[in-house]
Amino acid sequence: MQQVFEVQGMTCGHCERAVTNAIHGVDAQAQVKIDRTANRVEVQSEAKREALTAAIAEEGYKVA
Repeated sequence: MQQVFEVQGMTCGHCERAVTNAIHGVDAQAQVKIDRTANRVEVQSEAKREALTAAIAEEGYKVA
């Protein structure tokens, strides 16, 4: 299932890795595509949106 998140606060490659690792903590098989300049994170995963949102937020990023 394709899910799109607006994630604010990503400023560098480290931020992208932190978000990717958080998502993989919920679903290790998830495919993640990040467009940092657009604050956009696309995730191909069967995990629940709420679980992915919580994992990203736990890393300190605001998810819209």
